[in-house]
Amino acid sequence: MTHQTERRALAGPRPLGERRVWPRSFTDRLTEPLPAARDLVRVARECVVRPPADALKDVPLLPVADGAVPQAGPDTVSVTWAGHASWVVRIGGLTVLTDPVWSRRIPGTPARITPVGVPWSALPPVDAVVISHNHYDHLDAPTLKRLPRDTAMFVPAGLGGWFRRRCFTRVTELDWWESAELAGVRFDFVPAHHWSRRALTDGCRTLWGGWVLSDGAGPRVYFAGDSGYGPCFREIGRAHPGIGLALLPIGAYAPRGMLKPVHTDPEEAVQAFLDLGAAAMAPMHWATFLLSSEPPLEPLRRLHAAWTAAELARGALWDLPVGGSRVLGD
Repeated sequence: MTHQTERRALAGPRPLGERRVWPRSFTDRLTEPLPAARDLVRVARECVVRPPADALKDVPLLPVADGAVPQAGPDTVSVTWAGHASWVVRIGGLTVLTDPVWSRRIPGTPARITPVGVPWSALPPVDAVVISHNHYDHLDAPTLKRLPRDTAMFVPAGLGGWFRRRCFTRVTELDWWESAELAGVRFDFVPAHHWSRRALTDGCRTLWGGWVLSDGAGPRVYFAGDSGYGPCFREIGRAHPGIGLALLPIGAYAPRGMLKPVHTDPEEAVQAFLDLGAAAMAPMHWATFLLSSEPPLEPLRRLHAAWTAAELARGALWDLPVGGSRVLGD
């Protein structure tokens, strides 16, 4: 980390709901050039980001659990995978959703291939939401519409206006290496190698990143959002030592030439886990939406092989089914 980054990582929390002025563009944060609109249109037209039809025979084999969210007191840290990048994190007595997508469909993508892991009616009252970036598979308006408008929202720099236009009243925008606190739980926004866009003309108008959640007593939970592999993981590990669980993406990596800058493959996810120095890893961003051309079960197979090749403890890999839960410390 640079000295400036170190100072920002050690700075105190920002005020909740603070109104701030941001640059018009965050293209200076890109680690690779932004995909051109014509390239995205070509990819969609040629359907090169969908697995072959014969690979879909694996869909019935994808793991799904009952979706019961563990009972959690103020000293309990637990995670429940609702699918894709959506987790129910219970920490410091709060219930936090990450990138909540409960919709069956999102724009430009076939319907989800596994059901939502946690029925909306089974959710505890939601205290806060963290958003990694504004892509449709991470920022889902129909899902967020279900939440009370006074739910605390923690979002990347520049994205606050999207929430305020939808009448959310407790919106906190953060830059990389900044933090905020809610009821004793700290929300740290950290870098990722990715980008943002919701339309053809708004590329990188808002920031992207991951989140480290901590309550000052129990283990830290790192939620990566979307990211390609790069030095950010080592920097996050240095800034936030003692991460108890890393929620890391392993899918949507093929074709590799197009997706390598923005999505880790399973082998890179294992290296990211090592760079972070985390105690355990739970894979995500697979088995939900068909966003790319690898077969649906391939990410987990490759993850297991890479984990074994790295001689890592099997108990440190929390390969949960959709709807599965774990309590940190069990």
